[in-house]
Amino acid sequence: MRKKNKRQVFENVAVVDAGAKGKTIGKAPDGRVIFLTNTVPGDIVDVQTTKKRKAYFEGIATQFHSLSDKRTTPECEHFGVCGGCKWQDMGYEHQLFYKQKEVANNLRRIGHLELPEITPIKGSKKQYFYRNKMEFSFSNSRWLTLEEIQSDTQITDKNALGFHIPGMWDKILDINKCHLQADPSNAIRLETKDFATKNDITFFNPRNQYGMLRTLMIRTSSIGEIMVLVQFYENDASKRVLLLEHLKNTFPEITALLYVINPKQNDTIYDQDVLCFAGRDHIFEEMEGLKFKINAKSFYQTNSEQAYELYKITRDFAGLTGNELIYDLYTGTGTIAQFVAKNAKKVIGIESVPEAILDAKSNADNNEISNVDFFVGDMKNIFNEQFISEHGIPDIIITDPPRDGMHKNVVQQILNIAPQKVVYVSCNSATQARDLELMKELYNVTKVQPVDMFPQTHHVENVVLLEKKSILDNN
Repeated sequence: MRKKNKRQVFENVAVVDAGAKGKTIGKAPDGRVIFLTNTVPGDIVDVQTTKKRKAYFEGIATQFHSLSDKRTTPECEHFGVCGGCKWQDMGYEHQLFYKQKEVANNLRRIGHLELPEITPIKGSKKQYFYRNKMEFSFSNSRWLTLEEIQSDTQITDKNALGFHIPGMWDKILDINKCHLQADPSNAIRLETKDFATKNDITFFNPRNQYGMLRTLMIRTSSIGEIMVLVQFYENDASKRVLLLEHLKNTFPEITALLYVINPKQNDTIYDQDVLCFAGRDHIFEEMEGLKFKINAKSFYQTNSEQAYELYKITRDFAGLTGNELIYDLYTGTGTIAQFVAKNAKKVIGIESVPEAILDAKSNADNNEISNVDFFVGDMKNIFNEQFISEHGIPDIIITDPPRDGMHKNVVQQILNIAPQKVVYVSCNSATQARDLELMKELYNVTKVQPVDMFPQTHHVENVVLLEKKSILDNN
């Protein structure tokens, strides 16, 4: 029988760095790394280990002997319990430092790349209330605090409308005020919960699969439009209309009031019919005079202001003259493709999600952009020699893949085409570095620009410009 690893306690551990996935780093007496979840670089703490591996430990700080000067007071009352915004206790300037450091480390250590001087990370003007999309879950058995559990008072209100507790799919933390999305987001969420509770509209029980109210999604745009989508598990028409009519009357500023009836085991809506109760079935976002229609299933960068900065950097890195044929890989709803189109001869967008391509085509028509074409298909299959022979060899490729990065066949096809420039936009610099290593024999990394899309978290976007090596470079 395998013995369980005994937990260990290390005293006076200096927290020296911040690492991947937002964890901080200390050193055990034997030199092994300790990954911590509740500290800030500069803290000196006692550590209780939770996992032991050959090369490292994982643990939590149980006592703080000295607090880091990098610390700041978290804004949110739910900090430490809610799974989001884990860096709220670290000053924003230090968050930016560690995000840039992670990008540089990944590109050098994983990609083994020679880098130019990295441009300082583009910080966000808004450190709170910057998200344009939030999704909340209902539960009839909310997460109880330790004080509530130990109290002699009987708990009567067990309904919750908030976020999943990290690692606990069936436990929902009831949120009083979220600092991620601007008003009226909090007001809409709180009114929804209050009205449903008073009118006996049941909250979902995820473990036993019953209850009427399942999720609430709120989307906003920089031009003041608001989408609210309520997902119902049980189909009680009278109570559904009662709630939606109340939201319509209480918040007349809602542009699109939608609902889904989803009796599946999971709460994804991408295979469900979205029904419009009031207003439009979409909202609009605007950027440099371009309007983008966003429906309930659309992908759009969740920080509108920083998305604009990200797209400007992408366009600047491309260095367009107006004569280029551009391929925009993983184009999504075609936002980057349309954003650069006015500076290019032609843009070809490719995406695997059919609904996204329909949105891209619709947006291009609405924006009267005629020099873009969009195609749907699995990238590693559609992006082949036949496609290139039909549409032309691109001068520049812009690629913005999901977190997993590009399939190796896609990387190889880029190398086969060998355009003069590749602009690689990534939300995961580790997989970006892996892909860039495969391309370094043919390309130099000439520009690197991190962008902070998600303040108070460890996540960071990064834009890299690759320029084709000359014959002299290769010699």
